Amino acid sequence: VAADEGILHASGSGVPPVTKDYCIIYNSNWVSLPKTLDNATYRTLENLTSTVLCSPDEVPSGLMKDKAVVVMRGNCTFLEKARIAQNLGAKMLLIASKSRLSAISDNKTDFEDVTLPIALIRYNDIVDMQRVLGNEVNVTLYSPPLPEFDYSMVVIFLIAVFTVALGGYWSGVAELENLKAVASPGERETRWKKEENVTFTPVTVILFVVICCVMLVLLYFFYKWLVYVIISVFCLASAMSLYNCLAALIGQIPFGQCRITCSNKTIEVRLIFLALFCIAAAVVWAVFRNEDRWAWILQDILGVAFCLNFIKTLKMPNFKSCVILLGLLLLYDVFFVFITPFITKNGASIMVEVAAGPFGNSEKLPVVIRVPRLEHSASTLCDLPFSLLGFGDIIVPGLLVAYCRRFDVQTRSSSIYYISCTTAYAVGMVLTFVVLALMKMGQPALLYLVPCTLITSSLVAWRRKEMKKFWKGSSYQVGWRP
Repeated sequence: VAADEGILHASGSGVPPVTKDYCIIYNSNWVSLPKTLDNATYRTLENLTSTVLCSPDEVPSGLMKDKAVVVMRGNCTFLEKARIAQNLGAKMLLIASKSRLSAISDNKTDFEDVTLPIALIRYNDIVDMQRVLGNEVNVTLYSPPLPEFDYSMVVIFLIAVFTVALGGYWSGVAELENLKAVASPGERETRWKKEENVTFTPVTVILFVVICCVMLVLLYFFYKWLVYVIISVFCLASAMSLYNCLAALIGQIPFGQCRITCSNKTIEVRLIFLALFCIAAAVVWAVFRNEDRWAWILQDILGVAFCLNFIKTLKMPNFKSCVILLGLLLLYDVFFVFITPFITKNGASIMVEVAAGPFGNSEKLPVVIRVPRLEHSASTLCDLPFSLLGFGDIIVPGLLVAYCRRFDVQTRSSSIYYISCTTAYAVGMVLTFVVLALMKMGQPALLYLVPCTLITSSLVAWRRKEMKKFWKGSSYQVGWRP
C-alpha cells in the first residue's frame, strides 16, 4: 500500500475567483497526479456528502456526469464506490472522512477497470470549501514534490540559538551577583532572599528523567484529559516566566519607579501593570491557541520566556550532573522515538504520537516552538503546517551552556566555555536540520545536540587542564574577590 499526500486546488465562481488548497490522501499505485497545476484538469464539484455511494440507486441518473463527486465514507470499500461513480460518468471521486485521514488500502487487482482518481479528504474541509468558495466550485488534484529545505528552519535555528545563548548569559549574570554577595557580607543576606535558583543533584536528575518518562506514557494513554492540565500549567508557568524576563529588563530602567505601600510592603506600580500584561498574554493565548494565523507568535514568545527562565533558574552544580542529565535524556529521546514503534500496536512512536495528538486529537501540547512552513507542499497542508522544535531541545543543552557560563564567571576564563558550548549547540542544530532534510522524517534533536555540546565542553576543559575542576564544580565560595 502506498499512501501519498496531495493537494486539492479549489476555485470559486467569483471574479476574480477565490482559490484555496486542501489536503488529500491518495494511492500512487492507482493514479498518478500531476506535479504542478499547469497540466491539471478542473472538474465541477458535486457535493453528495448526504450519501455514502454504496449503491447506484443512491444518486439520480446523470447527476455525476463529467464531474468531481464527493461522498461520505461508508461500509463499502473505496474502490467499490469508485466503480459506481465511474459507471455513472464521474471523472473524480473524493471520499470525505470525519475521522483522521488514513491510507487508502483496498486491493487494486480486483478493480483493474477503475481509472478515475480517488482521494480521501477531511469532511471539515468540504464544509470550509462551501463556506469560503460558495456552492459552485471547480477542483483539481495535484501532488507537488517535497521541498528539499524549508526556510522556516532558519527562523527555528535563530530562535533556539538566541534563547540558549541569552539564557546562559543571564545565568552568568546571576552567578556574578551571587559571587559579589558572598564576598560582601553586608549584601549576602539580601541576595540570598532574592535568589530563586534550584540546584540539581545527580539524584534529582535521575528522578527528573523518571518523571519525564512516566508523564510521557501517561499522556499517550490519557491524552484527552491531561492535555488540558499541560495547557493550564503552561499558561501559569509562561506568564510567570515572561514576568521574570521583562522585570529584569525593566529593573535596568531608572524611570517610572513610583511605588505604593500595602500591608507594610512596597511595590513598584510598573511591576503591577507588567504582571497584568503577562497574565493577559497567557490568557489570550489560551483562548485563541488554535488560531493558526497568529497564535503561534504568542506561543513562541511565551515559550522563549519559559525556556529562558528555566535555564536561568535551574542550576547544574557540576559537569557530572550535566553529563548524567543530558545522557539520560538522550536515551529517553531515542527510546521514545525509535524503539517504541516496535512496542505500540499501531507501530507509531510514543513521542511522535504525543506531539501530534494521539488518535487525531485536535488539541496540541504547548511544548514546542512553532514557525509556519514557508515552502508550499502537500505535507504543509496534511501533516505539519509548522516547523517544530521542542522546549526540551532548547532547555536541556541550555542548562549545560548555563553551567559553562557560570564556570567562566567562577574561574574568570574569558567566556571560553560559554562561547564554545554555544557554538557547539549551533553546530548540533545545523546537523539536525541536515539529517532531517536527508531522511525526510522527524529527528530527536538531542541525538545530535548532546554529543556536540558534551564533547566540545570536555575538549575545552581537557585542553585547559581544568577537567577535574570542571567535572566537580568550582569552589568559588572560598577566596573569591570582586
